Amino acid sequence: MSVEPYREVTFDKDGDVNAAQRDSLAEMDVTDLVMFAHGWNNSPSVAGRLYSAFFAPFPGLTGDGVRLGYVGVVWPSMKFADEPIPDFRPSAVAPPLDATLDKATQDALVELFPGHDATVRRLAQLLDEQPESEVAFAEFGALARQLTEAPAGGLGGTFFRDDLPHDEQGPPAVLMEDALTMCRKFALALEESVEVTEKEPAVAAFSIGGGLKTVWKGAKELLRQTTYYAMKRRAGTVGELGLGPLLGQLARSSPAVRVHLVGHSQGARLVSFALRGLPHGVDNVKSLTLLQGALSHYAFAPSLPHAPHSGGALRTMEHRVDGPVVACYSRHDSALGVIYPLASSLAGDDANAVGLDKRWWAMGHDGIQAVQPLARLTLEEALVRGIPGSGCVSVDTASVVRRGGPPAGAHSDICHEELARVVLAAGRIGR
Repeated sequence: MSVEPYREVTFDKDGDVNAAQRDSLAEMDVTDLVMFAHGWNNSPSVAGRLYSAFFAPFPGLTGDGVRLGYVGVVWPSMKFADEPIPDFRPSAVAPPLDATLDKATQDALVELFPGHDATVRRLAQLLDEQPESEVAFAEFGALARQLTEAPAGGLGGTFFRDDLPHDEQGPPAVLMEDALTMCRKFALALEESVEVTEKEPAVAAFSIGGGLKTVWKGAKELLRQTTYYAMKRRAGTVGELGLGPLLGQLARSSPAVRVHLVGHSQGARLVSFALRGLPHGVDNVKSLTLLQGALSHYAFAPSLPHAPHSGGALRTMEHRVDGPVVACYSRHDSALGVIYPLASSLAGDDANAVGLDKRWWAMGHDGIQAVQPLARLTLEEALVRGIPGSGCVSVDTASVVRRGGPPAGAHSDICHEELARVVLAAGRIGR
């Protein structure tokens, strides 16, 4: 680890915390604590490497009188092996899009979904054989969705969406619609993600051609996105039922410590939902920074532009932060600019396949939306003029978050000193 003092806090899929790790936080002699939640990383070791790389600039940037501590939040998630993390590899060039399921991803799925070994093997077999049969696509869809079934009853089954309150939610279309139809849409979206990544003009009328065999790349993406919904539900559960109560206990044991929450991708969703789990009256969270957040840009909206009677699942939660809520976004993130809108949509029109329907855009694509007051800044403005001391702030970080190949684009390109400076500026702990 590049910094000290550093601790890890581990949660299980239900939000239960490692009690010894939790209690060790009270022993840290710090004034400020930066808590970072990773996104799609399957192993604690990969998450640790991310934290070490991201935290490395912090010691040279903090202000006088600050004793800064660091916490890595570890939760059970996964990352498909064909999604490179640019900062951890010598080249940002991604391998060609492949419909097959590599051994590393198979192993990750088995670890993530215990008891589904046979299901994962059959999914891999279908992707390898790629039969030109509608029946095969129906079987594939049914098997993929078995992995993501929400447990019967309980709050954990309501974390599918963040653009609606829990009591207004239902399962998303990606878990219900005809599998072959969804695979065709994902095949189109994958082609779009390649075009966006390569900075070529988008071709909305792209035709996949070649019969059903060419649709299997879309089938693999269907599996990725059904798994994504399991992770989305899990991130909400761990945030609200796990991290939120932990922050409440920390406020009691270390009342003077200022906490700064940071989350990447699904981890941004986790730390945001932690605000819902904060006990009444707890005010130790002094800033919230969301890096390429894989949650709806309407999550904090009191009223949705397309459904004024409804608000986001996190409406008014920004007031539980005694400081700003900062969303960093980049147009180079094709995972959130192309694939996320399709996976999140409930409509069936082809416009969603190329991300034209703003109802389903992600926070990491264009920042926080439909919230007042809201400041919108370039990265240079944020670093030179500073960040407002409260309210919601969207920062365009495309000038540095720009590397990566398809299908994710620059989604994981977050280890930059400039982003460390954003976190410190949001928390008023920078020079």
